[in-house]
Amino acid sequence: MKKLLYTLLLGLPLLTGCSDFLDRYPGDALSPSSFWKTEADAKLALTGCYSQFTSGWDIMYWDCASDNAYNFHIHEGYQVLGNSSMSQSDPGAGMFGFLDIRACNEYLENEGTITFASEATRARYSAEVRCIRAFLYFQKSFNYGDFPFFTSNFKTPEEAKVARTPQSEIYAFVEKELKESIPSLPETAEAGRFNKGAAQALLMRFYLYTGDHAKALATAKSIEGYSMPALSFEESFLMANQYNSEMILTTESVENNYSFDFTPFLPNSSSGWSSVVPTQSLVDAYETADGLTIQEAQAAGTYDPTNPYVNRDPRLRATIIYPGQNFNGGIFDSVDPKSPDFTASANNASKTGYNFKKFYSNLEQFPQNFWNTAKNFPVFRYAEVLLTIAECKVELNQIDNELYDAVDQVRTRAGMPKVDRVKYATQAKLRELVRRERRVEFAYEGLRRYDVIRWGIGEIAMKGELRTCPRGEVLDEVADPATGDHKVNLNKASDLIEVRKFQNGKSELLPIPQSSLDKNENLTQNPGYDL
Repeated sequence: MKKLLYTLLLGLPLLTGCSDFLDRYPGDALSPSSFWKTEADAKLALTGCYSQFTSGWDIMYWDCASDNAYNFHIHEGYQVLGNSSMSQSDPGAGMFGFLDIRACNEYLENEGTITFASEATRARYSAEVRCIRAFLYFQKSFNYGDFPFFTSNFKTPEEAKVARTPQSEIYAFVEKELKESIPSLPETAEAGRFNKGAAQALLMRFYLYTGDHAKALATAKSIEGYSMPALSFEESFLMANQYNSEMILTTESVENNYSFDFTPFLPNSSSGWSSVVPTQSLVDAYETADGLTIQEAQAAGTYDPTNPYVNRDPRLRATIIYPGQNFNGGIFDSVDPKSPDFTASANNASKTGYNFKKFYSNLEQFPQNFWNTAKNFPVFRYAEVLLTIAECKVELNQIDNELYDAVDQVRTRAGMPKVDRVKYATQAKLRELVRRERRVEFAYEGLRRYDVIRWGIGEIAMKGELRTCPRGEVLDEVADPATGDHKVNLNKASDLIEVRKFQNGKSELLPIPQSSLDKNENLTQNPGYDL
């Protein structure tokens, strides 16, 4: 597939005839009188809308707002989301902004002035922008609840001082926009652009997250043309395979122009900052290789907590760097105080004793360097379709072959055994399985917080002590000749990192920033965040 080139994104001026009090465009921005003349202008503006859509940074950092990951560098804004200490004066990272919505509105308000060579192209571009805007409004409303809503840009600062629109009205708009846009989208598209399958996947996710399992199931089953690739889980995320048959929609990067920099995510020993690191809770969620949870395996005598990384779900090694693992030409050792990866050795060392590796398992795959890559990131992939089918059928209590087959396709691609249909035969047990599958399959892909919130498990998943990996030592003995990983002897207690707090009725939503409240007296705060 051809890439949608983002060569003009960083320098693309945002287009406006006026600015509102919340997000002001630069003074040298093009005005409608000097733009919106040709179809090329429309394509440039469309590319600008995609630049506001989402990014690999958004995808990976957002796991820090859940029990999957931890963000040590507090200035980045995700630590307070993970431990639920965010407030209106310190809201942390968020999405309470409007330039992205404005860019989409700008396009839709002005594209009618352009003569297209084909009306089908006009309809397609418009549908793509409507999908981007629907994605943004859905994301913002899920995280903030009621949200300022506008589909036409304001002409004066006073007009822009709108109150928050009820979440239910925004959700109705999102559903309508997506359903109306899908028919105008092609079956296939340049990589990074919405096609019919991508819009259907967004609509599927919308229905799933809003609890309409019947519609989510029907929409998931309508998505065609994708399949689980004949690749291992780790191979699926390599540069060479990033356009495999599973990828429905990805972000796009271009070396030397709109490149992606992995420096914030790599271990200290690989010249990284360890900004986003896995939690012990995530590591413990991975089953053993024979399909047992670690609790079940320990009871059966097949799991040794002092050497916990052997004979595990292959997705663990493909996703996470753990003590004793052979990574980037060396043995990762975060438990030796003399190692640059020891948690207390440097600010850039992982504070949990783990690092992620899902998208950069082999640094040699980047021909330039790891801070100048053309790596793309999945927004929607077929595994989400399959696990949506499974989850919906569980919640609708439709326990049948279709449910098991959907989960089996995900597990067998990962190198795991098929579902034990005797063990997992009830709605409760299958719910436990599918939720665990979503967690380990989509770790580091920014979906976990949404799952935690919609399942209502925040006080279970995101409350309590966050600790490092167990302490001990990495041994000289090789545990797996195929990988070169070493055995470990983690026989000492872990260290406390922080105590996380999650309050039902408050922490599900993010606070409205004080800066926004100061600018707009019509805004109200979410429950529990008032000063």
